[in-house]
Formats: sequence, structure tokens, C-alpha cells
Amino acid sequence: MDQIERLRRAGTEDVILGCTEITMLIGAGNTDLPVFDTTRIHAEASMEFALAETPTADIL
Repeated sequence: MDQIERLRRAGTEDVILGCTEITMLIGAGNTDLPVFDTTRIHAEASMEFALAETPTADIL
């Protein structure tokens, strides 16, 4: 969390949690910056793609 705070002070506008395990350690409750959980984003997009009647490239 110290690193996120240092980055925030340096001008970071959001945090990307780009590792499957990182969300077990930190999350939206640890910072006031917007947090993006890429594991969740990819899983939701995969499900949307798989369940679509006619999958399209714009989902990707």
C-alpha cells in the first residue's frame, strides 16, 4: 500500500491489479484511487463472449 500511496502522490490516477494473486492482498478498500482488477475484467469479458449468441470481435 505504501507504493500505491507514493505513486498517487507522484500523479498516478488509477491502479491496475494486473496479477491474479494481487487482489488477495490489496483492493479498492486500500486506496482512494480507481482500482481495476484485470482478472475479473477478463473473466467477465470471457463469459460475455462465451454466452453471446453471435460472438463479435468488439467484445475483445
